Amino acid sequence: MMYTAQEIIDYCAAEDVKFIRLAFCDVFGLPKNISIMPEELSRAFSDGISFDASAINGFGDEAHSDLLLFPDGETLTVLPWRPSHGRVVRLFADIRRSDGSLFSHDTRNVLKRTIAAVRNEGVAVNFGTEFEFYLFRLDADGNATNIPYDKARYMDIAPLDRGENVRREICLTLCEMGIRAESSHHEDGPGQNEIDFRYGDALHAADNAITFPSVVRTIAMQNGLWADFSPKPLPNESGNGMHINLSLASPHNENTRDAFMAGLMEHICEITAFLNPVDASYARLGEHKAPRYVTWSPENRSQLIRIPAAKGEYERIELRSPDPACNPYLAFALILAAGADGVRRNLTAPLPTNVNLFAADASITSKLRQLPHTRAEAVMIAKDSEFVRSVLPAGIVEAYTEDV
Repeated sequence: MMYTAQEIIDYCAAEDVKFIRLAFCDVFGLPKNISIMPEELSRAFSDGISFDASAINGFGDEAHSDLLLFPDGETLTVLPWRPSHGRVVRLFADIRRSDGSLFSHDTRNVLKRTIAAVRNEGVAVNFGTEFEFYLFRLDADGNATNIPYDKARYMDIAPLDRGENVRREICLTLCEMGIRAESSHHEDGPGQNEIDFRYGDALHAADNAITFPSVVRTIAMQNGLWADFSPKPLPNESGNGMHINLSLASPHNENTRDAFMAGLMEHICEITAFLNPVDASYARLGEHKAPRYVTWSPENRSQLIRIPAAKGEYERIELRSPDPACNPYLAFALILAAGADGVRRNLTAPLPTNVNLFAADASITSKLRQLPHTRAEAVMIAKDSEFVRSVLPAGIVEAYTEDV
């Protein structure tokens, strides 16, 4: 719901709110915020709250360092783990320059702009994310270890699954924040867990995806644990994925869905540097149900894209390559633009690959197109991509590719 500035000011007074966090993220999706007092809210809405952008990764240097945060009145939420007296609320903020223009490296605005562009072409997509993470023990000094919280495996239950109560607390906290978790369970790795989100429009889904790791780490820490979202926390175990479910919300038919999928498959290697942005991402791909080949198939978890066995509103495309190291705003923007390009050009997806690719003979796999094997390879493809440059500002592309 969109609240006016005065409604938020009145809410803070009535609900004993003492701190307002204005939230944003750097170009790599790392959350940031500035806390202001209620007395500063009116100024925040009218004039913005300034900050030093030169200290934020990918935002520029000291020569162009003054940026302003303007609260987005649609994103008000209470942080339930903070005290009930002297409450803390959070608002996502738009980032602007001193002349009032939108800051080009604000990745949330990149997604907003992409949503508007594809909607003008008649394409609207709902997103639902599936997050995997490990729970590790802390040492005597409160530092993270690599010792898993349990030795349970896929969908085990208590007492093997020791994360059951932690996941419950996470889901209840998300619910208090207006974020709907759809399901949760133990994953395949020891101490590995998964929580899945109810689908929603791209911007709200990305906001939730930015929020989720912070909530999980907060609840984990309160339980004496560390939550690890890195793509490959343990070398010989399953990596952490962030599967993205896509359902076309605009009027469409099966041909439109297939064209969207075809566009995504055509551009997937160009956008992999943003979906899988760290070196460890490539240790995950190709192992333990994480894809290696640019293929699709119904219900098949060895593929890049699978079409789950679901009907009606739950029909969707599941993209299985992204991992939690990505910036959801950029990932969603690139996925939207790639799919919309497929619809615009009426592309046709290749035939499904209805085999288990982890057990398939080389006579099959040698003919298949592959995802980049290393971050360096992914970066070189992104650098040469006209498509990527058509979606992302040059400065963001440079931030992801300058060190390779």
